[in-house]
Amino acid sequence: MGKPTGFMEYPREVPTDRSPLERIKDWDEFHLHMPEADLRKQGARCMDCGIPFCHTGVLISGMASGCPVNNLIPEWNDLIYRNLWHLALDRLHKTNNFPEFTGRVCPAPCEGSCTLASIDPAVTIKNIEVSIVERGFEEGWIVAAPPATRTGKQVAVVGSGPAGLSAAAQLNKAGHTVTVFERADLPGGLLMYGIPNMKLDKRQVVLRRISLLEEEGIRFVCNTEVGGAAYPTEKLRSEFDAVVLTTGATLPRDLPVEGRNLKGIHFAMDFLTANTQALLAKSDDFISAKGKDVIIIGGGDTGTDCVGTSLRHGCRTVSQLEIMPRSPDERAADNPWPEWPKTHKTDYGQEEAAALFGADPRVYLTTATKFEGDASGNVTSVHTVQVSWEKNDKGQFIPKPLAGTEKVLPAQLVLLAMGFLGPEQPLIESLGLERDARSNIKADYEKYATSLPGVFAAGDCRRGQSLVVWAFNEGRGAARECDRYLMGSTELP
Repeated sequence: MGKPTGFMEYPREVPTDRSPLERIKDWDEFHLHMPEADLRKQGARCMDCGIPFCHTGVLISGMASGCPVNNLIPEWNDLIYRNLWHLALDRLHKTNNFPEFTGRVCPAPCEGSCTLASIDPAVTIKNIEVSIVERGFEEGWIVAAPPATRTGKQVAVVGSGPAGLSAAAQLNKAGHTVTVFERADLPGGLLMYGIPNMKLDKRQVVLRRISLLEEEGIRFVCNTEVGGAAYPTEKLRSEFDAVVLTTGATLPRDLPVEGRNLKGIHFAMDFLTANTQALLAKSDDFISAKGKDVIIIGGGDTGTDCVGTSLRHGCRTVSQLEIMPRSPDERAADNPWPEWPKTHKTDYGQEEAAALFGADPRVYLTTATKFEGDASGNVTSVHTVQVSWEKNDKGQFIPKPLAGTEKVLPAQLVLLAMGFLGPEQPLIESLGLERDARSNIKADYEKYATSLPGVFAAGDCRRGQSLVVWAFNEGRGAARECDRYLMGSTELP
């Protein structure tokens, strides 16, 4: 695919981001776009490798290798090289309902398993993907496409995050009448409130797609907690022919150490959600980091988003505690291609903090042991200790505190970004659904049927905390199986 010798002629290039010190002054997206001629050269780097691992979408060593929605990547790379943008968009939409989302926030496991990446920098798959879909919007190629006929079947989708939106889109294509329930004030779930605006613009990107889905006939019912007093599960079961649960894994991991109840200690998602709500409402009702020493506990994407948000508030300092060691700069011997490369990366938040304060905010192999506060109950400091990872008597690696490494860091705002334990349980209990050992809804992958006939589960509430692109994979799969349940057969992929 692409130009046979392109990977030898053209180096990998990605768009230049807005400068860190400029972009922390606003909430606009920080990625810039590449000229068309440069994008075509990047498409030319796709090397006709014969076996395109980039679109396999499998788990190797517990991590995604290749694209979980099986994007036809070599095909649309070739079409971009040949300047056939509309055909490239058609190929992209065959497997991905929302490439404008994955092209912005997916960590790109496709690039980690790109054949070229075994010897050289990978093809810029993610950037080409978002460029294709944005070209489609600019040219007016992407318009509402409601189904020609309706089946008469009513389907409820509970949760409007990535899995819910992809399930709803596919079920609507099949002709079912779809209602999506969302307990927040706007649809989108994680896409709306879990990812900051500078990574994924809410009005120009998320709500643009929501409006299209509404034009296609999908109904969104917000401010509605299914399973609560206002909308009990009995009503859900009686009013719909089938239900798809896509509620996510929103139960946060806590840190139950001394001082945890002090004011100024928040879960990261509460901090990020309140910020986006205030940004959309143009209000001052949010958890502010302005003028504060901020300690973020957790080194993943959510922690990075807290760094970037705190900087835009105008924090005094920011530190990010990571209990794991720093990843190596190159693949380790036990992390071969085409596995996901577990290598050191500097994300946008760390880049911004380094530009403003002179150093990466991450502190590795460190955990918090205690919070201290003032007489009014406000947090004032975090006690930390370095750890080493050692095997216990069961052969499991656990963190062991290292004596003499204790520190006390000033903090007036602490954000807990340590991941999620699983889905919230009240709705699951109300429906009486069977759960797995990790408290997720029990439903086999590729089948998605729960223990209750006519009820399906997909995304993080079924598999646990995972990538947005896996949620899209599961939402599409659950729609297929739900359609089969309703109609006896299905034409959905």
